[in-house]
Amino acid sequence: MIAYRTYQSGDEKKLVALWNECLPNDPITSKRFRNLVLLDANFDPMGLRLAYEDDMLVGCVYSVRRLLPMFGTELETENGWIPFFFVHPTYQKAGIGSQLICEAIEFLREQGRANVFFASYAPNYILPGIDEHTYPEAYAFLQKHGFQTLYSPVAMDRNIVGFNIPQSVKELKKQRLEEGYTFEMAMDKDLYEVIQFANVTFNPDWGRAIREGILQGLPLERILVAREKDKVVGFCIYGGYEGVPDRFGPFGVDPGQQGKGLGKILLNECLHHMRAEGLHGAWFLWTGEKTSAGYLYQKTGFEITRKFHVMKKSI
Repeated sequence: MIAYRTYQSGDEKKLVALWNECLPNDPITSKRFRNLVLLDANFDPMGLRLAYEDDMLVGCVYSVRRLLPMFGTELETENGWIPFFFVHPTYQKAGIGSQLICEAIEFLREQGRANVFFASYAPNYILPGIDEHTYPEAYAFLQKHGFQTLYSPVAMDRNIVGFNIPQSVKELKKQRLEEGYTFEMAMDKDLYEVIQFANVTFNPDWGRAIREGILQGLPLERILVAREKDKVVGFCIYGGYEGVPDRFGPFGVDPGQQGKGLGKILLNECLHHMRAEGLHGAWFLWTGEKTSAGYLYQKTGFEITRKFHVMKKSI
């Protein structure tokens, strides 16, 4: 007999163990589960739905809605998210996942949500969306339950062993310096402006990543800032997410400044700094394959390593 209930203290070890059995390509540690789920300001035990057979955890679906604004006062009151789900391989195709996801969606509906997304939840998403190649059955499961693909971001990696900044980029940087641009490691005086620039020009999650990264020990020399005279026009970071030094990003240039190669300069400078630290690679989880950033990454030697589908269901 399968029993369904919400999270209770003491479930953590079984959740991590079942996660790693079901999702061996995306394993998690107890520390990461604690930080990304249990310590998330938006965590609500009622949204973490579990299936047990006697004392054995056999399934999980996690749903979450925003309780703390990402920026300003915006709570995105129409939206909820399902960041992850899994069912023990032996118990799949027995209706357990369907029961759990229906309960999770009902929880969000009771909270007044009109849309459910998989899995573009910020700040603590595990993956941007479903990886159809790695989890074809999970992708079909979401489609069966009415989720439709919105867009398909890609993850990219680059080996930086032997990396050198191309001469053409050095010459471009020299030209921009002569025009009054600067490209420097961040200092305390830059932080407020860079965080505001990230929040307003791009995504509040980027500003959060900078602020929380520094609070958790991100060295300022891992943040590069581009200015035109006194105005911030771009930045890039590595090691900002979960303290993983070879994880690149966030990274952005003022849309009004595009076409001047500022992003190319920042990206190459950042890779140079990463190599100088002794890192062997750079990677990130989320960009548009056919965007200006996606093209820049590929021209700089990054290769697509995974593709995800961000999906949505209206409830």
